[in-house]
Amino acid sequence: MKIFICCSKHIYNKIPKIKALLESQGHIITLPNSFDAPMKEEEVKKEGDELHAEWKSNMIRRQEQKVRENDAILVLNMEKKKIPNYIGGATFLEMFQAWRLEKKIFLYNPIPEGMLKDEICAFRPKIINQDLRQIV
Repeated sequence: MKIFICCSKHIYNKIPKIKALLESQGHIITLPNSFDAPMKEEEVKKEGDELHAEWKSNMIRRQEQKVRENDAILVLNMEKKKIPNYIGGATFLEMFQAWRLEKKIFLYNPIPEGMLKDEICAFRPKIINQDLRQIV
């Protein structure tokens, strides 16, 4: 299966091990947009609001293409800044795109509490509870 990994840039350090495990199971992995430069957005923000908005817009377009080109997304919703099972705005948009395109959606951990819980539930993700063998 072709799988696009989605998550906060703050946990990109967890991706290599998960990627290797998924590849050992025969999956083909697509990495997040800014995986090779996780703090690029912070650099762009310093150059002004207009440039940041343009950069962010391009990232959203790229993520839509990545969702389209894969069979599924794996959301690595891990703790971020003491928020359990964190799903940020960009990851939520990736989930929405996957749902809209009828792709499989896998959540590494349970759905987080918060204002988007109902919408995330509506996407009908499969919660794998950190067990990558459940991705089929």
